[in-house]
Amino acid sequence: MYSLLLKLLFLFDPEDIHHFTLSFLHYIIKIPLAKSFLRFFFLIDDKDLQVQKWGLVFRNPVGLAAGFDKNAKYIDVMECLGFGYVEIGTVTPLAQAGNDRPRLFRLPEDKAIINRMGFNNDGADIIVERLKALKKRKIIIGGNIGKNKITPNENAVDDYIICFEKLFDHVDYFVVNVSSPNTPGLRALQDKDSLLEILGSLQKINLSKSKPKPILLKIAPDLGDEQIHEIVGIVNTTKIQGIIATNTTISRETLDTAIAEVEAMGAGGLSGKPVREKSNRVINVIQSTSNKSIDIIGVGGIMNKSDAIEKFQLGCCLIQVYTGFIYEGPGLVREICESLLSSKFKV
Repeated sequence: MYSLLLKLLFLFDPEDIHHFTLSFLHYIIKIPLAKSFLRFFFLIDDKDLQVQKWGLVFRNPVGLAAGFDKNAKYIDVMECLGFGYVEIGTVTPLAQAGNDRPRLFRLPEDKAIINRMGFNNDGADIIVERLKALKKRKIIIGGNIGKNKITPNENAVDDYIICFEKLFDHVDYFVVNVSSPNTPGLRALQDKDSLLEILGSLQKINLSKSKPKPILLKIAPDLGDEQIHEIVGIVNTTKIQGIIATNTTISRETLDTAIAEVEAMGAGGLSGKPVREKSNRVINVIQSTSNKSIDIIGVGGIMNKSDAIEKFQLGCCLIQVYTGFIYEGPGLVREICESLLSSKFKV
């Protein structure tokens, strides 16, 4: 059924249909009993799926990765579709339009997406007001934060601090995004000195609060082993809670889509099935370097329940989906949760 719907959806511009579909669902759940209907089909509420981590209780370990609901508009929808948690953003201090369109491309033969969105978002102030308006939410919310495009790297820490302070009372955990390939120079912030400054500054503020929030670092799948070793050291030094592995890749290796077609799409981060092995490699290096002492949220190439179980077997405590959710549909979350229950695999 969903495969037929997907063919119809893929007839339209990727960005337009994304917003249309989410807006439609957002309208639908306002209809009496609609929320209950969606929850019946997509949500599994079972205590055996709960994950307790960093003082938080996740309903289940399957989250929606950042970038899908950039502006915290559709959290209620995602709760009805069975997610255990939602990561909003990337949020920047000031609103920004992002890169020029077209900036989102499908690669159906590879079950992949290329995007160069460029941190388009409504800005921290508007997003905070939206979070304030949520009524008695039952889902964990993460705040993925970044810097504005106009902010030079030497002042990047200021942008992260602004977002951290503004969002602090309205999200359950934070993710420092220095790994998107779509903001010029951003990935340079994965270097040791920059990371120590950003994470150290945020952690200092965090620990001054009466109830500190978990902070995680999101890294790229294109890092070499030595860079990952260094990042593990920085995580240990700053004592943040963990790593999200990984963001999108700038690599275009082993794609089935015609080279000319891929080249015509231009620059951007590749997500979906081709990222699976790259993400798994990074997770393995983190695990071996840290002696399995660092909490990892696994994301990248999770297209089915087997890919999800694989991430947990590698040692991830939680996972996130994005491209797999688009290609496989909302039933993917339930499929993963059912697989965890039937296999009695404990996260």
